[in-house]
Formats: sequence, structure tokens, C-alpha cells
Amino acid sequence: MPIKTGAEYIQSLKGRKMKVYLFGELVPEPVDHPMIRPSINAVAETYDLAASESELASVKSSISGLQVNRFLHIAESAEDLVNQNKMQRKLGQLTGTCFQRCVGMDALNSLYSVTYEIDEKHKTGYHKRLVEFIKMIQTENFVIGGAMTDPKGDRSKAPHEQEDPDVFLRVVEKNDKGIVVRGAKAHQTGCINSHWIIFMPTMRLQENDVDYAVVGAVPADAPGITYIYGRQSCDTRSMEGGDLDAGNSKFAGQEAMIIFDNVFVPWEYVFMNGEYEFASMLVERFTCYHRRSYVCKTGLGDVLIGASAAISDYNGIPNVSHIRDKLVEMTHLNETIYAAGIASSYQAHRTKSGNWLNDDMLANVCKHNVTRFPYEIGRLAQDIAGGLMVTLPSEKDLRNPETGPILRKYLRGRKGVDVEDRMRILRLIENMTLGRNAVGYLTESMHGAGSPQAQRIQIARQMQLEYKKQLAKNLANVKDDTPSSPEMSDYFQRVFKTSSKN
Repeated sequence: MPIKTGAEYIQSLKGRKMKVYLFGELVPEPVDHPMIRPSINAVAETYDLAASESELASVKSSISGLQVNRFLHIAESAEDLVNQNKMQRKLGQLTGTCFQRCVGMDALNSLYSVTYEIDEKHKTGYHKRLVEFIKMIQTENFVIGGAMTDPKGDRSKAPHEQEDPDVFLRVVEKNDKGIVVRGAKAHQTGCINSHWIIFMPTMRLQENDVDYAVVGAVPADAPGITYIYGRQSCDTRSMEGGDLDAGNSKFAGQEAMIIFDNVFVPWEYVFMNGEYEFASMLVERFTCYHRRSYVCKTGLGDVLIGASAAISDYNGIPNVSHIRDKLVEMTHLNETIYAAGIASSYQAHRTKSGNWLNDDMLANVCKHNVTRFPYEIGRLAQDIAGGLMVTLPSEKDLRNPETGPILRKYLRGRKGVDVEDRMRILRLIENMTLGRNAVGYLTESMHGAGSPQAQRIQIARQMQLEYKKQLAKNLANVKDDTPSSPEMSDYFQRVFKTSSKN
């Protein structure tokens, strides 16, 4: 039976034979671990939203003919891409964290067009295999994790030049039944909460890197896979009991390292095998989708702006001019992120395969904004909250019969506001700017889908400076045909050379 609700999704994760390490110990049942469970709750929300707001979070698929979760849908129009963004913002508002499904959605969409074009050149059968895989996951309503980032080792060297060849995932064996892969994928979002993992190359490849040009799908609990859970700031608060000090006790994100130790992949789940020249196309299309997917951070921004407004109210200063001005600035920055992302989706175009790809320039502008603006929004939130956000006594002190009444006396804000409510809002701001969900709101905003320089390279590629110079010359009535200065030409050659290597 297909998964329909968040509760059914949580149940579907139980009893799997997964090898998950956390704090140096094997976790017998990840679903029941108090540090892991909030991240599972966040994914469950993606199912419940599809049930409660079906027009926003679900859509009829022409592949399976079913009404499917939008995270499993291949975009068939610009409107589909726009609705992805609207869904992502809504889920950010509901969870206040990373809900872990955008990578899988963007991997499926990028692979859909790339496999089509590989088949077109090499007469392979990858696209048909992928379509059958998509039918299966849509029918079962599974969660798909996308694994792209390799550990990389010495970053000045190509994969085939590495001292340890396993620092990039690679094919180590082929037979008539399938392939065997070995390596690792680093800081993988929601991987333990996924049903299937799709692994992909992390960068453009050379002919000598042919073994690293591999894409495949494996069950998340496939033999040979080990997960090592990543630490997050203040993560052990979820294990202390109570729900106040966590700030957001119900929802959190998740990252882990995935180790592939001779993992077998049947041919039916192999979607690239040696076509190294298509690795760059896959990476670029994936990042194009994924960088505009970062409009999800505007949903988190909405929560943080709301928390900042609430604490200013609790402090008795909601209408002070500098407070209002900071809230306006936070909103301006948040909406600027959203504007670039949703504009990228609106300006989509149809690929050869028939699915739709959003505008690359605006996607990179969106993500570049995300590497900056959440940090400023977070700074302003801390400014409004005040120092109590990081000096607040614990929930146990509040519950203590001796210290509790003292805290309720001295931590009062304006009349009519419960001290505990004030503490809860302060803890939420801490959670999103310093604590566990600062991973999803700040650091992930910096490095997810590529760090800032990756977007600057793509923006530089598409600046159209010669065209813009000609516009200026036309209006200024300049008649010369002077070529670009050697310095400028050399600069862009260096930029493109660097981007092709990294």
C-alpha cells in the first residue's frame, strides 16, 4: 500500500536493517532515537501537507497517471516549478527547519533530461530505466535522497589523481547483473529518513575519470551502506527531557555521511555508467534546480521574523521605531530571496526530454542571496531579542520549586505575558540562529547547492557583458568596433578554467 500520511511514513521507516552510527554507537532503531526523531517529523510534514493542501503539495503525474506528492513529480510546466517554490516556503513556515526532500526532487528532474540526452548520443537505455523507477516511487510514495557531494580529498586533483581513489564514489566492478560501487557521500541531507538514495557525480569529469561517471539508485538500507550521523549545535538538548530548551522540539534537519562499501546496484537502477562528458551537464542542471529551491529558507525567515516581532511585543516595545525598521529590513531581505527564486521558476524553459528547467541566472542570484541574507536576518533577530537569548536559565531551573518563582519574578516582560512564553520565543530564536536549526537556516544556506563562489562563477558566465557594452555604445552613438581588452578576456578565461576544474 502506498504511504499516505505522515504517521504512515514514520511507520514505514521502522524495522529496516540500517547501519547507523551516532556518538560512536550503533543505533538499533533510528526512528525511536530522540535526536533523530525531530528530523523524521519534518519529513512527515511533507506527507501531511500533501493530504491537507493537495493543490499545493500534490499533482497528477503524466508518468504514472497518479496524483503524486510534488516532491516526486517531474515538472511539466513553469507553473509546476512555481508551485514547488510555494510548497517549499509553506513547509519552511510549518517546520522552521530543513524538511529534507528538495534534493531528491531536484535530482529526479535533472536526471530526467540528462538521461534523455545521454540516450540520444550513445543509444543507451537510461531514460527508460529512470521513467520506470519514477513510476515505482510515485506508486509507493517513497522519499528519495539525492547524494552528490563527495569528500573530494585533495581538491587540487581530479578524481583519478587522488592518493585514495575512494574519496570520490566510483565503480569498482561490473558484471551481467549490475555494478558495484565504493566511496562516500558527505553531509547528506535526510539520507537516513529516505527510502531510496540516488548517487550522482559531484563535478565535471575527464576521460580518465570514467569510473566516477556513475549514477544509480539503491534502497537506503542496501547491504554495504553505513551512515555516520552528523553533529549539530545544541543537538543533545533533544535528549534532556522537556521541550523548552530545544527551542523547536518537534522539528529538525538531518545530515550524515554515507559510506558505500562495495554496494551492488542492479542494471535497472543504473542511469549513467561511464558517460563522463555528461557529468557537467548533470551537475549544472541539478544546481540550477536546487539553487532556486532555496526559497525554502524564506519560510524559515517568516518564522524568525515572527519570533522577532513576538519577542518585541513581549518586551513591551512592538511600536518602537528602530524595532519596526529592523522588522521591515528583515522582511525586505526575505522577500528578495523569494523574488529571485520564484522568478527563476516563472522563466523556465522546456528541455528536449519534455520536462521544464528554471532560469539558471536567476537561480544563482537566488542562492547567492541565500548565502548572505539569512545571516543578516539572524543578526537582526538577535539584536531585537537581546542578550537574554543566550543567558537564559534552563527549563529545569524554571520547574524547580525554589528557583522557578524567582525566575518568574525577574524574567517578566510586559504585563499579561507569561514568563514561560517569553522564554519559549527566546529559545526559538536561539535555535534558529545559534542552535540546532541554525544548520538548516544559516550554514546550509552558505554551502548547500554550492558555496558562494560557485554561484559567482555561474553568474559571471551569463553576464553578457559584450551585449551590454553594445547597448551602451548604441545609446552613446559610439561607432568603434574595438574588441574587448585582453585583461578582461584573460579574466573570464581564468574564471571558466577554474569552474571547469571545480
